[in-house]
Amino acid sequence: MFTGIVEEVGEVVGIEFPDGPETDAVLTLRGPLVTSDAKHGDSIAVDGVCLTVTSLGSAGPGTFAADVMPESLRRTALEKLVPGRRVNLERALRADARLGGHVVQGHVDGVGTIRERVPGPRWDEVTVATSPDVARYLAEKGSVTVSGVSLTVTWVSDDAFGVSLIPTTLADTTLGLLGELDLVNLEVDVLSKYVERHLRHLQVPAAGGRA
Repeated sequence: MFTGIVEEVGEVVGIEFPDGPETDAVLTLRGPLVTSDAKHGDSIAVDGVCLTVTSLGSAGPGTFAADVMPESLRRTALEKLVPGRRVNLERALRADARLGGHVVQGHVDGVGTIRERVPGPRWDEVTVATSPDVARYLAEKGSVTVSGVSLTVTWVSDDAFGVSLIPTTLADTTLGLLGELDLVNLEVDVLSKYVERHLRHLQVPAAGGRA
């Protein structure tokens, strides 16, 4: 479990596809902070995707490797990563830590595209295009995770939504580096998915019947 509060902007060291494209991948990253107390089997969110540490230090101090399964490659933009690319990193939430963002699973629901970016005096207004299957779970003033960053939805339509990036977000995450047409990983608030499922399976008795 994560919070969507990025701890460190790391760097992609390498990405390999042992069995060919569109299968699985081995991702190697550099993140001195998130690896400072990491061990084999720990969870680290990479651009919002929960990955398991499989090795530490294989590419030098402060590096770690993780396997990326086909499902993750299909659902996310991780396969587009290249060496040198900057990524948002967050260690799993400790039980005694403050929940500064919102509950983030690291289970990406889909990939969005930066449609528009409008700079303000100290902030940016960003429009993210997405599929209706993702947008239907969003609500104005609700939470969304964009490439691992917990953000508040400012507006939402059937195929897009808006967010405002404050100076800290611009400075401390990769969102300050992204431009139009760049891809981002999206995770909706898991509560909305549970509510939808419960409502879908809710048994409504017929008129005159009993529940």
